[in-house]
Amino acid sequence: MKWVEVVVKTCHEKEDKVADILYQAGALGLAIEDPRDFLELSSNKKAWDYVDSNLMSLDEDVLILKAYFSEAEDTEKIVDFIRKRVIEEPLESEGEAYGEVTLNLVDDQDFAEAWKQYYKPLRIGDRIIIKPSWETYDEEPGDLVIELDPGMAFGTGTHETTSMCIEALEGLVKENDHIYDIGCGSGILGITAAKLGAERVIGIDIDPVCIEVSKENIEMNGVEDIVQVYLGDLLDVVDGKADIIVSNIIAEVIIDMIDDLNNYLEEDGFFIASGIILSKVGLVEEKLKAKGMKVLETKRLGEWACIVAQK
Repeated sequence: MKWVEVVVKTCHEKEDKVADILYQAGALGLAIEDPRDFLELSSNKKAWDYVDSNLMSLDEDVLILKAYFSEAEDTEKIVDFIRKRVIEEPLESEGEAYGEVTLNLVDDQDFAEAWKQYYKPLRIGDRIIIKPSWETYDEEPGDLVIELDPGMAFGTGTHETTSMCIEALEGLVKENDHIYDIGCGSGILGITAAKLGAERVIGIDIDPVCIEVSKENIEMNGVEDIVQVYLGDLLDVVDGKADIIVSNIIAEVIIDMIDDLNNYLEEDGFFIASGIILSKVGLVEEKLKAKGMKVLETKRLGEWACIVAQK
């Protein structure tokens, strides 16, 4: 199958806006290449077994977002929409474009192989090891190894937002917990929760590609009896209440979702919210407090924040 790859070269401050534009355009998958992730991880001998030396030449001030669309779609209309929102409108309103837009044509194999150079075994927190399915890793006592093949879904563990969610889950998940993962992407957070002892995990995503990839990763890790994933919009397709709700999306969506949290979260339950750019932290915290939630921790890493709140 052929894919149209729309590449936007931007800066870290515009990542959230550009990603939102690409998803509004109907992207079926989104890859984010952030040189700072690789530069930071390369200095941590415990985190990576191997880092490609070519990554050291990347410009750490430049962020690259790659969005994927089916060749069968009206790509001319899609690209026009993206260029208008990324270049033309910001130039008129802000005096500066969000970035540069280019177009490529790739097939499944090209995509699958091209990004693997960036993705190696990674330790997050005390016990969690995120291991690409094609890599080997020598386990240490106490390790919880998660096999992962993200395919064209967001969530490898290398991004700050994902790693902060994993660390929060490691500190909060108890045996027999019920957990909702809203915007499950590759399934990495739900699988992590299951490995940590959760009894039941429900993952929700609006993207059919994410649902397919999540199911494959869930089966690969042998947690299909614990983790189920469904196509849906936020909390609309879940019934009952969870002990923990985790959502790694964007601040605007999280703010809207907070209105419904009390209907889906047990008393004293926890809400883990990430995908929040630093400038939006205050807005999310204010909305949580207005709805009676107690903000326990706001962790910042790079340009991103993860908020842990309790009902």
